[in-house]
Amino acid sequence: MSTHTWQVWAMYVVLAVSLSEEQALKQVCPSCDATQSCNCSSMGLDFIPSGLTDKITLLDLARNRIKHIRAHDLQQAVNLRTLLLQSNKISSIDEDSFVSLGKLELLDLSNNRLAHLSPRWFDHLVSLQHLHIHGNCYSDLGESSPFSSLRNLSSLHLGNPRFSTIRQGNFEGITLLDQLWIEGSNLSVYEPGSLKSIKKINHMIISIRRVDLFSAIVRDLLHSAIWLEIREIAFNIAEEMQLLSVLSLSFAKKISFKQVLLTDATVPGIVTILEKVPRLVEVEMKDCRLLGTGRWDLEIQANQSQSLRVLTIEKLSIEEFYLFTDLQAVLDLVSLFTKITVENTKVFLVPCRLSKQLLSLEYLDLSANLLGDQSLEHSACPGGWPLLKTLNLSQNSLSDFKMTAKSLSHLRNLILLDISQNNFGEIPDVCEWPANLKYLNLSRTQIPKLTACIPSTLEVLDISANNLKEFNLHLPFLKELYLAKNQLKALPDAASIPNLVAMSIGRNKLSSFSKEELESFKKMELLDVSANNFICSCEFLSFIQHQAGIGLGQVLVGWPEGYICDSPLALRGAQVGGVHLSLMECHRSLVVSLICAVFFLVILVLVAIGYKYHAVWYMRMTWAWLRAKRKPKRAPPKDICYDAFVSYSENDSNWVENVMVQELEQACPPFRLCLHKRDFVPGKWIVDNIIDSIEKSHKTLFVLSEHFVQSEWCKYELDFSHFRLFDENNDAAILILLEPIQSQAIPKRFCKLRKIMNTKTYLEWPREEEQQEMFWENLKVALKS
Repeated sequence: MSTHTWQVWAMYVVLAVSLSEEQALKQVCPSCDATQSCNCSSMGLDFIPSGLTDKITLLDLARNRIKHIRAHDLQQAVNLRTLLLQSNKISSIDEDSFVSLGKLELLDLSNNRLAHLSPRWFDHLVSLQHLHIHGNCYSDLGESSPFSSLRNLSSLHLGNPRFSTIRQGNFEGITLLDQLWIEGSNLSVYEPGSLKSIKKINHMIISIRRVDLFSAIVRDLLHSAIWLEIREIAFNIAEEMQLLSVLSLSFAKKISFKQVLLTDATVPGIVTILEKVPRLVEVEMKDCRLLGTGRWDLEIQANQSQSLRVLTIEKLSIEEFYLFTDLQAVLDLVSLFTKITVENTKVFLVPCRLSKQLLSLEYLDLSANLLGDQSLEHSACPGGWPLLKTLNLSQNSLSDFKMTAKSLSHLRNLILLDISQNNFGEIPDVCEWPANLKYLNLSRTQIPKLTACIPSTLEVLDISANNLKEFNLHLPFLKELYLAKNQLKALPDAASIPNLVAMSIGRNKLSSFSKEELESFKKMELLDVSANNFICSCEFLSFIQHQAGIGLGQVLVGWPEGYICDSPLALRGAQVGGVHLSLMECHRSLVVSLICAVFFLVILVLVAIGYKYHAVWYMRMTWAWLRAKRKPKRAPPKDICYDAFVSYSENDSNWVENVMVQELEQACPPFRLCLHKRDFVPGKWIVDNIIDSIEKSHKTLFVLSEHFVQSEWCKYELDFSHFRLFDENNDAAILILLEPIQSQAIPKRFCKLRKIMNTKTYLEWPREEEQQEMFWENLKVALKS
């Protein structure tokens, strides 16, 4: 054979192997077909599938059962950018597993079983930016840094409940991070200086419980952390504040507390420390708990911070909030705040003295609290919030519209007001409002009718999701109007809102409008009329497009994409309501509804007939049979995992699980049994589970009883065995008769099984104890054959 022939033959063999591997990959991960990403998540995989090529840039193997990553598994995926391996059972990784992944940017190994980290894994990941290794089993990061070669690393998330030690040198090689998240709820050893090698961390998240270790970590981050986020720590006693005092030397611009416990004994110390942080601009508290009532024994010893401007408190749990004091102790510390958010914290009153001290406040969010009409009047007392521009009072307990307006009327700088999701109902004819109010949100406030109480200075009004049937207000400066989800049957009068630029009036009861009505909105740029009751929608759309004089920049939102029709000449210049068209043209919705109803009735009849004659059962089993016929007659020996798959009724589970399984799995040598309760893959179609389990077992063991032949899923298992075992005339099926049963009780479609029961010996469970030992011996011999 010539050299040229050998070369051609070698190329053919390589190409054939490559094609077969790619085909195998597509069978495991169908989404890999014709894409650069492979979604192989939640597929019950035990190994990384073969056939990966250099075309793949994203590989998702999350939530499988992979235990080991081998050196050759990812060898061909040289262009991989994202590799997701979280939530598997990975306990070991070959040191050269990632050697070919020089372009990898994100690696997620979180929530696995890695007991140690090897620096060799990351040696060649020169492009890696995001690494997630939290939720594993390692107790430390090793004697040196496993990350020293990751020069482009941007975010790192590490730690787990067993993580106990951080040593000097563990972070060598990392100088700049956008985010570092350390989960160290049980951290017990921190060597000072361990984090000093990192010169800048934009967002540092520390989840830790020991205050002394937290203090040591903060000391190393004084000049590097820009945003410091503290999680899951309890500040219980005042003595701990001495350890926390190092925080006052930090250069952080933002400090967040999440799921942190505070007490009356520690709050004064924390406030004093935060006031001393030289560059601090924002303090944030989310999902925290405060034990106490604000009666602090210690006086806050601090000068007012010259940099702190923003305070955010969300979902602060105060168990005895109704006993909380008026915060007299902090009155002198808040005059420079410009933005305050206290959301979902059961606030029912802001003391007037505190409101008057908020001299610089421009933004106040008190949404999702318990403010009522009287408490709002006291909170927004004259002299309070003098520079306030934005106020959010949504989701409170306000009900008197006139009183709400009057309580806020003295706020001369107020521009934006959100009082949505309160329960106002009827509104009066006349109200007092802030003189410069431009934005008002009244959505979901149970208002049935609008009056002149709405301020005429508005530029934006949101009155959506109420029960309005008309809109006839005169608002000369209004630019945006939101009227969705009401009961309007006509467009507002354009003369009353001459400067309107955008209007949303979807989900109302509009049926038509004329050319003149639409043309009257001279400055309209955006109109949303989606989900209304327009008649003759196709012709109406043509009318609007061709006759309404829509100019450049005007947009109709909510029409079906690609809905194109010819405009009849008779419609030109006419109102749609005066046009008489065919039943289908003018009552399209009715005709379509009738067709759908008839179609539904036909489907219902077919379903009923199919149910009566078991059509669904036959269709599903035909599909299973077709799939089974395409597979090899026998599974490869390497795929056989069990000695027997056990098919039994749930009513017989006590005997199977507590008697048979104990006897066989504790035998010497033991038998490996496959049980649906224990070994089926969660989330996988049950028929596929049945097929896979039978194919991966040497034998199929049927525990027959009256309950068995009445069980629907036992029938499926019996069906598949009928196709795969009895049709092949082999002896892979073993029958155990748990109780006397007539062959006539077996469904007629299992004719071969009934014949086998009449001609072939089966094992019968003896009730006499002395005969049971012989039964087990016979069963074990049958399983070994």
